[in-house]
Amino acid sequence: MPATPRSRRERPAKPALSRQGIVGVAVEILRTEGLQKVTMRRLAQELDTGPASLYVYVRNTAELHAAVLDELLATLPPAPAEGDWRQRLERVLIAYTQMLLEHPSLARSALTAWPSGPHYLDLIENLLGLLDEGGVPRERAAWGVDLLLQRATATAAEHAGGESRGDWDALGDALGKVSQRTHPHIAAASGLLLSGAPGDRASWAFQALISGIERTAVPEPRD
Repeated sequence: MPATPRSRRERPAKPALSRQGIVGVAVEILRTEGLQKVTMRRLAQELDTGPASLYVYVRNTAELHAAVLDELLATLPPAPAEGDWRQRLERVLIAYTQMLLEHPSLARSALTAWPSGPHYLDLIENLLGLLDEGGVPRERAAWGVDLLLQRATATAAEHAGGESRGDWDALGDALGKVSQRTHPHIAAASGLLLSGAPGDRASWAFQALISGIERTAVPEPRD
């Protein structure tokens, strides 16, 4: 016998749209299909609605990606409670970098669309608290947080296109073949420019930035 048509009234009601629900679905799409699939059209498909309905809750794709990043920040471990403030600050930044390295395309998006949600505010609060613990003047800490997060985000964003061993080897060959006459400083440092393990270079970079933030005064406001 042919199937009896089912009335639309008998179907379960769709859950009401909300910003939190939309972001939650976006995170799932990110984890299973990648950031390139986190679009308004794809979300509307998943939520069984029209794309126009989503713009009531999220203004554009850039804001959506920023909200997704803020949601992922909730997965970061709490700031360490023991150890030197510099080491603890570095560990927070390394954890943030490692989280972004799992989603490098999201890191590239974050370079132009910073989140402003509660988890991002928690991250800034933790960084400012550790800098304050180290006696860093408030105005230097305020500017320094931006610098530290830029470094972490850019490090992860470098991997957005996938690592190319060929490009890295080509750079190494080029550095090793420079002329002492035309590029004396490169020739003297050619063995050092690409040296060191990635983790060691990341640690050094953060510590160098922290030391600079601690010792570099913010310029006086201009009239």
